[in-house]
Amino acid sequence: MELTIVDFEKKEVGKVTLPRQFEEAIRLDLIHRAFVAKHSALRQRYGADPRAGKRYSAKLSRRRRDYKGSYGFGISRVPRKILVRRGTRMYWVGAFAPGTVGGRRAHPPKSEKVLKERLNKTERKKALRSALAATLNKELSEKRGHIVPEGYPFGIIADFENVAKTKEVFKILQTLGFGPDLERAKKKKIRAGKGKNRGRPYKKKKSVLLVVSQQCPLLKSGRNLPGVDVVVVNQLNNLLLAPGGFAGRLTLFTESAIKKIAEENLFM
Repeated sequence: MELTIVDFEKKEVGKVTLPRQFEEAIRLDLIHRAFVAKHSALRQRYGADPRAGKRYSAKLSRRRRDYKGSYGFGISRVPRKILVRRGTRMYWVGAFAPGTVGGRRAHPPKSEKVLKERLNKTERKKALRSALAATLNKELSEKRGHIVPEGYPFGIIADFENVAKTKEVFKILQTLGFGPDLERAKKKKIRAGKGKNRGRPYKKKKSVLLVVSQQCPLLKSGRNLPGVDVVVVNQLNNLLLAPGGFAGRLTLFTESAIKKIAEENLFM
């Protein structure tokens, strides 16, 4: 399969043969599985304090004639602490055990739990190749909600990597037909639930993904556009190619990035 290469004015300047990585069958289930596994590594560990609810001295003797013992009082064997004492008479209240006021939880979340999911290397690479192939599928991109430009998919000349100004990147993307999708990503949508109280009141939509061949000025100038991500080709993953686990993100490859995939046989 050949991909059309355009310049900054969207004029065709040549074609490049896509490497075999783009010929992988599109497996939506595998792409979603790889996304979930990759996203799980971003989760922050959490758990209760190991001593929470255990800070009371709730040891109570059940033996006959022991001082401060509960033998013969007709009460259950729940761990108790002394609340009030009058002479030799003790008034206890339940403590330490689950179900008592201030007691420990029966099964609290533990910070040592492993939250990261593992994925076989072969399966991970196959999912990545499948996500690459899905970026060339116009129907999947429209199903994701993107406003797909006319003539998509296409690549862009390698000079695009040297654009150092954000306003210039925005102007070029508008010329290529990505303007409506960039405007869509600017619109803010209020998030439902507790996210509003946790510093993330708005949902952020994803727009075009720019794939470059190496460290370049575009990495800094392109990231300031809402919804736009810029990544070096050997750092591609399913979080970028299939946000939310849904394949078909609008992706713009530079000519040199496509050649690097073929030359270095990436993701195989």
